[in-house]
Amino acid sequence: MGTAGIARKNWQAIKNSGNGKLVAVGSRTKERAAQYIAENQAQVPHDPAPRPLGSFEEMLASDDIDAVYLPLPTGVRKDYVLQAAAAGKHVLSEKPCGVNAGEVKEMVEACGKAGVQFMDGVMFMHSDRLPALRAELDSGTAVGDLKRIASQFSFMAPDDFFEDNIRVHSGLEPLGSLGDLGWYCIRIILWTLNYEMPVSIRSRMIRESGRSDSPGSVPISLSSEMVFSSGVTASFYCSFEAENQQWVNISGTKGHIQMDDFVLPYHGSEVSFEVEQAHFDVDLCQFHMERHTRRVAVREVSDSHPTSQETKLFRNFADLVLSGKPDLHWPEISLKTQLVLDACLKSARDGGREIAMS
Repeated sequence: MGTAGIARKNWQAIKNSGNGKLVAVGSRTKERAAQYIAENQAQVPHDPAPRPLGSFEEMLASDDIDAVYLPLPTGVRKDYVLQAAAAGKHVLSEKPCGVNAGEVKEMVEACGKAGVQFMDGVMFMHSDRLPALRAELDSGTAVGDLKRIASQFSFMAPDDFFEDNIRVHSGLEPLGSLGDLGWYCIRIILWTLNYEMPVSIRSRMIRESGRSDSPGSVPISLSSEMVFSSGVTASFYCSFEAENQQWVNISGTKGHIQMDDFVLPYHGSEVSFEVEQAHFDVDLCQFHMERHTRRVAVREVSDSHPTSQETKLFRNFADLVLSGKPDLHWPEISLKTQLVLDACLKSARDGGREIAMS
C-alpha cells in the first residue's frame, strides 16, 4: 500500500519468503503503481507480476488480498490501518507506527477486535542473531549483571535531504530522526530488558528543523537517557547529521557485548557480535589492560537472500496470517516502543525535563 523506497527492499523479501505472494501494488494513481511494478519487476520479477491498483480503497476491497504492508508516511498511516482492520486485512506497518501512542493504541485495538495480526517492520527482530545474543545475556558469564545499554543510529544526510525528504516534513513524518532512527534504539534497549519499561526519561533536542514547506520542525539530532527500576540505565543518540553508525553496547559486571550493525547488518554471509571481557592487571609499575574478545557469529546472509532478516520478517508475519492465530506480543511491543518514544520527545521539547513513566 504505497510506493515508498523501503518497499523495494521488501518487494524482494516477499518473493524470498516462500509463504507469501505479492498480489497487488496500490498507489494514488494506477499509472504510478504500474510504473513502480515495472521498475521492480526488471530486477526482481514475481510470477505472475502483481497488478496495479489506482486507490487504496480498491486494494482493501480485493477478496484475494489477505494482508497489507503499509510503508505510507506516519502522518497519514492511522486511518489506513483502521480501514485495513475493518476490511479484515492483516497489517504489517512501517515504523514509527503512529504519530503518538494514542494513535498506536487505536490501531492495535482495531486489529485486535478484527482478529487480524498487527506487526511493525523492525527487521532485526527477526534475525537469528537475537536468539544468540539472548543466550549470551542469559548465560550469566558473558556480561554478568546488566548495568548499562548505549546505542547510536545515525547517517549523514546530504544537503538536499533537508529540502526534499519527507522525514523533515512535520505533516508527513512529525517524529523526524527520533521516529526514523530512534525507534530502533528504543526497541533494542527494551528487547534487551525483556520489555521492562523505564521509570524516568530525560532527552535533549540537539537540533530540530523542517524543510521549507513543513508546517513545523522535526527532530534532526536528539539524545536520551533512561532509568529502569532494575537499576539499569540506557542512552541513545539518533541523528541525520552524523556518519553511518548503528551500534549497541550492552555492559555489566563481568563484560560487555558490542554489536556494530544491529539494524542493517554489514554485507556478508554471517551476522555477529563481540563479547569483550577485558582484564586490568597491576604489578607495581606495570599496568596492563588485556583484551579478551570472543566473536559470536550466526550463518545468515545480510540482505537480499532467503535467510536475511527482512525475508524472515515477512515469512514470520505470513506464518501468523496463515495460522489464523494473531500473536499479541507484536502489537504490545509496538505500543511500548511508541510510549517510550513519546516520553523522549516530550522531554526534549520541554528543555530536558525529567519525564516519569507510569
